Amino acid sequence: MALRRVTVFGGSGFLGRYVVERLADRDVVVQVAVRDPEAAKHLRTLGQVGQVTPFACDVTNAAAVARAVDGADGVINLVGILAERGRQTFKSVHVDAPAAIAIAAASAKVKSLVHVSAIGAASNALSEYSRSKAAGEVAVRGAYPDAVIMRPSVIFGPEDGFFNLFAGLARMSPALPLFGGGKTRFQPVYVADVADAVVAGLTDAAARGKTYELGGPTVMSFAELMELMLKEIRRKRLLVPIPFFVGDIQATLAGILPNPPVTRDQMKSLRADNVVSADAATLADLGVFPTAMESILPTYLYRYRRGGRLGRASMAQ
Repeated sequence: MALRRVTVFGGSGFLGRYVVERLADRDVVVQVAVRDPEAAKHLRTLGQVGQVTPFACDVTNAAAVARAVDGADGVINLVGILAERGRQTFKSVHVDAPAAIAIAAASAKVKSLVHVSAIGAASNALSEYSRSKAAGEVAVRGAYPDAVIMRPSVIFGPEDGFFNLFAGLARMSPALPLFGGGKTRFQPVYVADVADAVVAGLTDAAARGKTYELGGPTVMSFAELMELMLKEIRRKRLLVPIPFFVGDIQATLAGILPNPPVTRDQMKSLRADNVVSADAATLADLGVFPTAMESILPTYLYRYRRGGRLGRASMAQ
């Protein structure tokens, strides 16, 4: 399906810049709906002059969303939060905003809509985050039945908030926590692969109305991921198993901070595996072959080694 103009909600985030770049490479005019257009100016350089335009849009305002999709052939929703803060609640961001986007897309007769959710989205999930993601999917499908839903596992890449977070902690701390003993399983997926899947879902008519779960080629426990990260940054750190109930207490105490490192709801999420279901449609069904972590992590985690990219293994501590 040929698309001339696409509106991307939340395009200034980690995944967004990769999606915008791939759309620009296809000569698509990209309208990027964001909270702060000034902070998204870097996206302009991903395309030709005037091809990529960030503009202010409040995704909780139905009229603003309708204006944002007006004239678009395709719409992509990447808006999401990991923790609630102020007016940004799971309901407003994960349910109300996707509903408004889907309603506006249907009303404007947009050709295709891709909604990015998350693996683990379920109405009976332990965490409010996952329950809100499930409610958002229902709202999107209710307004736009042909919407393509993407559920990625943990996304990794140069700007990620996963490996970078723990590598940064390892640089400062002699130990890293393994909540629940680090047994929770993940299937990290490369950000560029997710971006390719999103664009494929937007342009492939065969994807309409389907849900895809996106994971990398390897399933690892959290403990194994921490060991992989430490090996890559060439640092030895203690991995300390911590029972979930202790983590709950720590998260409760951390809740008094303006930007807590972990929340009670995130502790609930950690109690469930984050892997692709056995019967799910996957990256391969979209013609995307997952990239191994081992081929990407060295390209950006070197900054956490002693001596940076050229740091010698013999200097590791």
